[in-house]
Amino acid sequence: MEPVKTCLYDKPQIESIISIMEKTLKFKTNIKCMGCVAQVTPALDDTAGAGNWDVDLQSPDRPLTVKGGKTDAAGVTAALAKAGFKASEL
Repeated sequence: MEPVKTCLYDKPQIESIISIMEKTLKFKTNIKCMGCVAQVTPALDDTAGAGNWDVDLQSPDRPLTVKGGKTDAAGVTAALAKAGFKASEL
């Protein structure tokens, strides 16, 4: 019979980790087309992680949604500014 393994984290620490992983940030952007998306892709992939962000080009606000908690609002806006785009948190 194997011994019972104990968790290294207590419940508040686990809840905090889950909260960070489920965090979603939303921004209004001036990203207008797929060419713009291609231009911001390297910066957002580096900052938020590939597959953790999406731009809705059908909406007039062109909202950018960032999931996963890998970065914060300041990191996202800085990455977009470096790529030549603007974003304001919704």
